[in-house]
Amino acid sequence: MTEYRIDDLARAAGTTTRNVRGYQDRGLLPRPVRRGRIAIYTDTHLARLKVINDLLKRGFTIRHIGEFLSGIQRGDNLAEVLGLEEIVSEPWSTATSTTISADDLKGLLNSGNPAHFERLIEFGLIEPKGSSDNPDTYTVLDQETVSAYGRLVKLGLPLSGILDVHGRFNREMAAVAEVVISAGRRAITEGHEDGWIPQTPAESEWATELLGELRRAGSVSAHNALDRALDRDLARQLSEYLGRARHSAAEKPDG
Repeated sequence: MTEYRIDDLARAAGTTTRNVRGYQDRGLLPRPVRRGRIAIYTDTHLARLKVINDLLKRGFTIRHIGEFLSGIQRGDNLAEVLGLEEIVSEPWSTATSTTISADDLKGLLNSGNPAHFERLIEFGLIEPKGSSDNPDTYTVLDQETVSAYGRLVKLGLPLSGILDVHGRFNREMAAVAEVVISAGRRAITEGHEDGWIPQTPAESEWATELLGELRRAGSVSAHNALDRALDRDLARQLSEYLGRARHSAAEKPDG
């Protein structure tokens, strides 16, 4: 790790020794290591100074920077420090969960195949309770989806095929989510560089409201678009299916 005296540190950070001492006095910069009468600084101090300089250029006050750095040092979530904790940390998914015995889950899905259970865990649909290799109990993280798959299994669909479709659907939804979130990211940083941080309470409030509206618009749009796509494809494939049925019936000899 590179070591600096205060003059060298200030020069490397593009600031003054007076500012370095002032930041130390305000608690924004860690105290240096003392070697006799010489103060020794490191890359950690340089990195902190660059953050302080960047925030000052963006219009933050020393007080705001102190609150920001104190929050980071406490281990606070960055979104919380920026005033966006509630909207960012609230999960978009509203799926309900429940606890079920391993035997009941096997009965619901008509399967005790470990590979099936591994895929359900991978997809975030279930979670074993405890550290046993053969848990007696599972948490069903998405009760509606698992119950729906159980009903399909009872109607004769193989669970392996259902999980294949689920995996493909997950990948498609991940692509859709990236489109929506990337659009929101571009909207927030419009006129700024990527990584821009709200500088005032008004900007923080605006970013929070934008993320909230993005959440609602994305969820409603994706849900309704999927319903419309299902309607269109069901009509298309039903017409195709009935057409083949009529063709097959026409080819059969009269009896």
